[in-house]
Amino acid sequence: MSLLEDELQSEAEEAKGAAALSPASLTAFRRGISGITVPILTTVIAFIAGGLIVLATGHNPLSTYSSIFNGTGLNWLFPWVSGAERATAAGNLQQTLLNATPLILVGLAVAFAFRAGMFNIGGQGQYTVGWIVAVWVGSSFHGMPSLLHIAFAIVAAAAAGGAWAGIAGVLKATTGANEVISTIMLNWIAIWVGVYCFQLGGPLHNPHMPSTPVSSNVVSGAKLPVIWGSLQGLDVGIFISLALAVVFGLVINRTRLGYEARTVGFNPEAADYAGMNVGRTWIRVMVICGAFAGVAASLDMLGWKFNLFTNDILVSQIGFYGIAVALLGRNTAGGTVAAALLWGALLTGTSSRNFNLSIDPTLVQYLTFMIEGIIVLLVSTDVITLRLLKGGRRIGLTFRRRRPDDATATEAGAK
Repeated sequence: MSLLEDELQSEAEEAKGAAALSPASLTAFRRGISGITVPILTTVIAFIAGGLIVLATGHNPLSTYSSIFNGTGLNWLFPWVSGAERATAAGNLQQTLLNATPLILVGLAVAFAFRAGMFNIGGQGQYTVGWIVAVWVGSSFHGMPSLLHIAFAIVAAAAAGGAWAGIAGVLKATTGANEVISTIMLNWIAIWVGVYCFQLGGPLHNPHMPSTPVSSNVVSGAKLPVIWGSLQGLDVGIFISLALAVVFGLVINRTRLGYEARTVGFNPEAADYAGMNVGRTWIRVMVICGAFAGVAASLDMLGWKFNLFTNDILVSQIGFYGIAVALLGRNTAGGTVAAALLWGALLTGTSSRNFNLSIDPTLVQYLTFMIEGIIVLLVSTDVITLRLLKGGRRIGLTFRRRRPDDATATEAGAK
């Protein structure tokens, strides 16, 4: 083969490699193989790192994780578990699914914004606003029919969460305000508005409990039906969350709104050039994100909380869990559901009522936070993988391109 033919072949291979490394192909790779393997590997690495931390404190990581697993209730799925152990496992599994129910929706609230190129860090504030409205509606309108009352409370909470998130969308669309800053500020406003509403003498304070900063109780007609268990059993909220996850998947992949959101997320300037209203898309996306968080709050309130203490508002972290859930779930419907189930299991398994007494309770309770932090730190490993892959291909192409020159030099030296 002549040098010219070698050069043409090298250029063809380089062009082929460049096409394989185009943004579209890299995105397809990320959404494909890495969209499955990276979250799994990230979770495994996080649990291994958590086990090393447990080992460093002088405890047995295997017994610790075994205690956490049994605390999640997943051992209920094993047919050999029976008697009192099976009843305990059933109760724990109900709590795992109860924890996962709002996490699915708050995760979707973050994921939808990510797909549109925004960072909705305001899930906590949107959830809090939904809480306030849900408990107010749920504790009022005593004569309303049960089904209508439940639907009214959920829709009102969704509207409140959507309106709250819409503020950040409007600010970004009209003034260019960074949604991270605005949603953080809205978080704190929502929290302290909630504390004001239910503090002693507050406008929504329970008049029958003058010494306790708490809301009125949700009336029986506004409570979600329980489908499994009795004391704080699993309610129909889990099916509402799953149904909305399906809706999210259809909207993001099969509708014009989803297409516009994804296009704006990839390149707002190109989307604007193509005739899309970028500002309107930002507002719509944020409103939908807030609605997801508001529904999550209403399902918690109508499903098992039934009242709201000021301390609940101050210590809640579910909005920030939602960020980790969305990241681990790769901002997809199925991935977010799976990540929410994992997080719900961790929260239940590390609850103080489930760990083995031989294990340091502080260690077990904070292990969830350690694993969460590790997952968030490692969730970008797909970027590292892509860069290594790109670098390896470049080295290979360079080597193949230089090979004819090396051969020519060798022949000249021989002569």
